[in-house]
Amino acid sequence: MADRFGQMVCARLGAGMVELPYSVTERLRAARVQAVAQRKQTKLRTAPSVNSSGGAATLTFGDEHLSLWSRIASALPLIALVAGLFLINIVENDRRAHEVAEVDAALLTDDLPPSAYADPGFLQFLKSGHD
Repeated sequence: MADRFGQMVCARLGAGMVELPYSVTERLRAARVQAVAQRKQTKLRTAPSVNSSGGAATLTFGDEHLSLWSRIASALPLIALVAGLFLINIVENDRRAHEVAEVDAALLTDDLPPSAYADPGFLQFLKSGHD
């Protein structure tokens, strides 16, 4: 769309160029040549390239050499993710241990001995509704 707009502007300017004096048209031509050369240089500097090897592809942006701080900053999200996963694991283990401790404490402080819960007749006793 931008190229089409540029072509339309170029055609419009070219149509009006016939009426301009020679010195103005030469200055415009020189400016046009400089603008095209500058655009080509800018385009070459910022154009990304895709390199593929095996089944992986990488996107590079020319000769950008990352400094030590840039490399650390790019690894920081991965470090935060790993630290978060370790923290979640620790919290979940503590929660499970706390739940097991509560069940054990309830069994040990109950009026019934723990062996009563393992008795197959105890379940029938609970289902029948006897006190």
